Amino acid sequence: MASRLSKPDWLKVRIPSGEGFAAVSSSLRSRGLHTVCEEAKCPNKAECWGSRTATFMILGDVCTRNCEFCAVKTGKAGAPMDEEEPGKLAQAVSELKLSYVVLTSVDRDDLPDRGSKHFADCIDAIRAGNPHVKIEVLVPDYTAGELASVVRSKPDVLAHNIEVVERLQDKVRDRRAGYAKSLRTLQEAKRLDPLVKTKSSIMLGLGETKDEIFHAMDDLRKAGCDILVLGQYLQPTLKQIPVAEYVSPEVFSQYREIALNKGFLQVVSSPLARTSYHAAETLENSFIN
Repeated sequence: MASRLSKPDWLKVRIPSGEGFAAVSSSLRSRGLHTVCEEAKCPNKAECWGSRTATFMILGDVCTRNCEFCAVKTGKAGAPMDEEEPGKLAQAVSELKLSYVVLTSVDRDDLPDRGSKHFADCIDAIRAGNPHVKIEVLVPDYTAGELASVVRSKPDVLAHNIEVVERLQDKVRDRRAGYAKSLRTLQEAKRLDPLVKTKSSIMLGLGETKDEIFHAMDDLRKAGCDILVLGQYLQPTLKQIPVAEYVSPEVFSQYREIALNKGFLQVVSSPLARTSYHAAETLENSFIN
C-alpha cells in the first residue's frame, strides 16, 4: 500500500474557536441544521465560522451517491425531509445576522424531484425574513424541470461542480454523475436565467495534467460558467481516494491568471479554496469586472 503524502505547511489550518464560531455552532445545533463545513470536513471551517458565516446543507445529511472524494454519509435513501427546515434556516440567518448565505445539499435521487422544490422553498423563506441577504445555491446535477424550480426563486449565484477534469470523472465521482451531465446543468441554468451568475469548482491534486485543467476551463466557459473555483483536494479520511499531488500556491496563482484570460468573471484559486470560500467577495467582484 502506497504511503500517504505529507501535508505541506501551506495547508495547515488552526483549530476552530472563538465567539463567532461558538455562536454559529450553537444556532445550528439548536435547530437541527447541518452544514457542509462539518459534514465534508471543510478546512476553512475556522475562518468562515469565525466570521459568522456558514454553508448550510439542506435535505438531510445522508447522500444517495457515493463519490470517492467525499466524507458525507451515504445510503440508498435519505431521511424524510424536514418540512420546517426553510423556516429554521430563515431564523438562523436572522439570528446570526448573515448577509450572504450558501445553500448546498446531499444528492437525493430517492425523491421524485430530487429535492429541487425544497431548495426553492428554502430560498423563498430566507428572502422573506431577510430581504437584503444574498443567496448562493450549490445544487446537484439538476435537469431542466428541476432547475426551473430553483431558478424561479432568483438565487444570486447558482453553482454546480464538475469536481474534477474529464478523465478522472469515473475514478472520483459516483457512476450516476458525469462531466457532460454537469456541464448541461450549468448551461441550462444560464438558458433559464441569463442574469444569474453561474459557478463551478475543480479539485486539483488527483493526478490531472495542466492541459486537462485548461480543457475543463474551456468547457466551463462554453457552458456559460461565470465564476471558477480551483482548490486542493484533501483526503477527508482513510476511506476516500488518496491525494496524488499537493499543488503549490504559486501554481494556483498561475492557474487563476490563465482562467481570467479565458473569460471567467472571477476566479478563486488557492490550496484551501472551496466552492463557497469567500463567496460574498467573489460575487461582488464579479459585477466590477
